[in-house]
Amino acid sequence: MSQPSAYQLPPEHAGSNVKTALVGGALAALLISNVYLFVQLHDLKADQIKSRQALEAQLEELKDNSTQVVATNRKHLETLKGDLESARLQANQAASQAKREALSYTEQQAKRLDQGQQAALEQTKKVAGELSEVKAVANTATSKLADVSGDVTNVKTQVATTQQNLDRTISDLKKVTGDLGVTSGYVATNGKELAILKRLGERNYVEFTLPKGKNPQKVGNVTLLLKKADPKRNRFTFELMADDKKTEKKDRTVNEPIRFIMARAKQPYEIIVNEVRKDVIVGYLAEPKDQTAR
Repeated sequence: MSQPSAYQLPPEHAGSNVKTALVGGALAALLISNVYLFVQLHDLKADQIKSRQALEAQLEELKDNSTQVVATNRKHLETLKGDLESARLQANQAASQAKREALSYTEQQAKRLDQGQQAALEQTKKVAGELSEVKAVANTATSKLADVSGDVTNVKTQVATTQQNLDRTISDLKKVTGDLGVTSGYVATNGKELAILKRLGERNYVEFTLPKGKNPQKVGNVTLLLKKADPKRNRFTFELMADDKKTEKKDRTVNEPIRFIMARAKQPYEIIVNEVRKDVIVGYLAEPKDQTAR
């Protein structure tokens, strides 16, 4: 058999080296793995410590907040209890006051009722006495009734005479044609005839004395401004303001009905001048009774 080479290991020795190398590699890998696990375990512990510290801080903050909330709620509850007690006292005081006022009002009403009954009794007695007096007066009046009947007969006679005079005066009143070409109603030429027209009550009559001047004078529902008065010719000129419209009535004569229409009147108005003096005219305004159209 040939001799083994000096550079070649025996097969048994070569296998031993391989095993040793494998074991060494395994040990190295295990060592590395243990180191990695140790580092991971250390980091995990550090994270757990941080988490526990953060949790403890949160628990401490929550505890402080809870303490503050409890203190606030306790203070609020005490305030509510105080308000409730104050309200209860006020309610009791109000109830007591209402009770006192009710009792006082009842006593006053009872007193007034007693006074009213007493007054009614006294009034009844007084009325009974007055009734007796009235009966006595009635008896006296009955005895005088015959005398009054005679006086009434005399009054009726006087009224009849007055009515005859009135009818005669009315018949003397004239109906003339006005400036609108329409026959006017009765026209009074003096104070006596105007008084008769007022008694008839067919119109409202407003008397006026209008001097010449710069300022208009209100007469009834219109205003008048005298511009000219000629007593020798019994003529005059004046300015009429009615319904915000200005109209000049020029060179008119005494007792001439000057008629004009107002917006809401059913009948015309009339102005009658009975007297012309120097710078003055005297007359009256005849207004319809129903001045507003329906």
